[in-house]
Amino acid sequence: MRFPIIAIVFFIIIDLFVDGYIYMAIKRRAPYSRRRRLLKFQVIESLIFLGILISLIFMPVRTTSDTLLRVVMWLLYGYLSVYIPKIFWIIVDLIASIPKFSHGRRIGWLSGLGSIGAGIIFILMWWGALSNRFNIQVKEVEIPIKNLPATFDGFKIAQFSDLHTGTFGNQTKFVSRLVDEINNLNPDLIVFTGDIVNRNSNELIPFVSVLSRLQAKEGVISIMGNHDYGDYTTWESDKAKQENLKLLHNLEKKMGWDLLLNQSKNIYRGNDSILIIGVENIGDPPFHVYGSLEKAYANTSTPQTKILLSHNPAHWKNSIADNPGHKIDLTLSGHTHAMQVELLGMSPAVFRYPTWSGLYHDKTTSNRLYVNIGAGTVGLPMRIGATPEITLITLRRAY
Repeated sequence: MRFPIIAIVFFIIIDLFVDGYIYMAIKRRAPYSRRRRLLKFQVIESLIFLGILISLIFMPVRTTSDTLLRVVMWLLYGYLSVYIPKIFWIIVDLIASIPKFSHGRRIGWLSGLGSIGAGIIFILMWWGALSNRFNIQVKEVEIPIKNLPATFDGFKIAQFSDLHTGTFGNQTKFVSRLVDEINNLNPDLIVFTGDIVNRNSNELIPFVSVLSRLQAKEGVISIMGNHDYGDYTTWESDKAKQENLKLLHNLEKKMGWDLLLNQSKNIYRGNDSILIIGVENIGDPPFHVYGSLEKAYANTSTPQTKILLSHNPAHWKNSIADNPGHKIDLTLSGHTHAMQVELLGMSPAVFRYPTWSGLYHDKTTSNRLYVNIGAGTVGLPMRIGATPEITLITLRRAY
């Protein structure tokens, strides 16, 4: 109980400091003719956002309804979209005030640049929420595989991931457009690498008919992600949680998807085949481990071309890469979202996941990993850069 109280006090102090600093800056620097109005606005705005912060802190997120949770997400994002720019401006303004410690003058133009920067951050954040999170990007990549059967040279796999349908509520427009984009690629196989919902399986119901339209010669193969097990809400009983899980399995079956639960499946071209292995969620703490590669396919040293679907790329990093006991030519993962922020090829996700986006290969084997940064959002309804991704993977025979 101690940590939440400390956290609450910390965030309230930060909030009060930020608004107090800006209040004093207005009082000292604003023209006299506008000072009273600006100070009044600052006080009212501060009280409104302080109320929002306190309500968010005490909101019982795990037990609230999905509709209210979406309201909470937008309130939180609105709060952050105001206070992150404020904090940025204060940092720049403090730097501009350094000369005052040696009896100099504040660098006014630097504070002005801080204001411009704060405005850009605010615009970027709302561009990410209102526009960019719907800007689907198709990334094409060729994967050379030794001993790939000649009949599979040019085999195309469309990967998408982390749809988090609960964030969209009942609005199917974006998901429908995503389905059309995938179908237009005319892939041989479609794979979904987990996190189709946020908290409970009911979120998927409005999207069943839309996602049923996905078409590929070899169908759609999917796996579970950490959000798909119902671990992020409170259930009245273990039975209720299991019924929720069963519902998800049934809905994916109704969509015509082949959900692999620590299972594998051969894809045939004449007498040749490649193996698709699907594990349930395997990751690093604090995420629960439900998957087992051994159950899905015990003998991974066989020469057959193998493609592993594993939601969390930490599984590849920790167990597959540089492991001569595993001949897994390609692992497809999602999970990271690039933390929904990527600018100029850089993302804060790098501090959490060394393999956070794109194609990776290990040093000693031919095992490769591709991380798809997902199509949906979770936590905050935005994508600043890090656009929703469809990956079109073409397998190539390497000699």
